[in-house]
Amino acid sequence: MSPEFATTLFPLVAALLYAFGALVLKRSSDLGVGLWRTTFVANVIVAALFSLLWLLGGPQVEKELLWQPGVIALCLFVGQLSQFLALEKGDVSVAVPIFGLKVILVAFFTPFLIGEAVGTKLWIAAFLSVLGITFLNRKHADQPPRHLLITFIAGGIGAVAFAIFDVLVQKWGPSWGAGRLLPCIFWINALLSFGLIFRFSAPLSKVPGKAWPWLVGGSALLGVQSITFVSTLAVFGKATNANIVYASRGLLSVALVWLVGHWFHNAEQHLGPKVMRWRLAGALLMMSAIVLVVV
Repeated sequence: MSPEFATTLFPLVAALLYAFGALVLKRSSDLGVGLWRTTFVANVIVAALFSLLWLLGGPQVEKELLWQPGVIALCLFVGQLSQFLALEKGDVSVAVPIFGLKVILVAFFTPFLIGEAVGTKLWIAAFLSVLGITFLNRKHADQPPRHLLITFIAGGIGAVAFAIFDVLVQKWGPSWGAGRLLPCIFWINALLSFGLIFRFSAPLSKVPGKAWPWLVGGSALLGVQSITFVSTLAVFGKATNANIVYASRGLLSVALVWLVGHWFHNAEQHLGPKVMRWRLAGALLMMSAIVLVVV
């Protein structure tokens, strides 16, 4: 499989899984799970799923290089906290597209951290994605924003952290091998998550029973999409291309909220046709960016 095809197909699959996972986790948040418990449970489940990649084999792990997955795991940890905060406080159809800022940031960090030039076409595609994000965040003037500031701040911090994460995975992935680097990253991330226990509003045993299927299901979906996307970066590289395609999760989030949001008791589909038209226009701009990459 060519790198061009792989960095189109797999990020698109990951984007669809992410959009579903975000809706499911939003439902668990509405049921009172909370930011810290969500992050902890999700990270443990995702680490367990990434452990399967160890079976792929790879070179012997050199202890003096463990700082590399440690740095990447720290970026991941900060990004996840920011991500879940944005999802908890804001609308899914706003928070998820904000994460698409990562497209620009990956293109920005790639020359500095890897030394790989980013072509003009990719820069145009990246800026189209950001313009699309702006449209996706339009609201009616008479509708007060729903925690819009904290959603933007948390989403922006998450975008920076995830962008550095992606570029470093591309940088160190080939020498480590996906079967060694990725499990180490997510094991370290899970260990960091145990520090969140002290921030729990209540023990995990107090999580409402009806929230557990949503929490576990959403975490599993995020885990599978993470394996799909991050493995693509580690094996094929081309982080900027992959992220532009992955930005389609903004479009998919809008579409899913509009079409099946009621399955998840999501009220965003009732924002009104004008808001959803703006968000659809933004999503189409993001699709234009994807077309620039794949044609």
